[in-house]
Amino acid sequence: MVNMKTVTVTEFKSHCLQMLEEVRSTGETIEIVKRGKPLATVVPARTDVKYVPGKFKDSIEIVGDIMVDGVDLGIVWEAMQ
Repeated sequence: MVNMKTVTVTEFKSHCLQMLEEVRSTGETIEIVKRGKPLATVVPARTDVKYVPGKFKDSIEIVGDIMVDGVDLGIVWEAMQ
C-alpha cells in the first residue's frame, strides 16, 4: 500500500500552492478529504512523456483503402450521403 499524506479540503484551500509545489518536488501523493471521505488525489505530473517526431515512422503499413468499391458493407456513413 502506498503511503500518502492526507489533508482536509479546508487545509488544501489555505495552502494549495505550497502543497502543489511539495508534490512536485518530493513526488509524494496527497489525498484531499472532505468530512473524512476522499475527495481528490493530487499526484505529481508525469515528466517522462516527451513528443518524439517520427516515433512510429515505418511501424505501420497501409495495405488498402477502407472504402471498398462495389461491396455493400451495410454501413451508411453520414459523409457518404
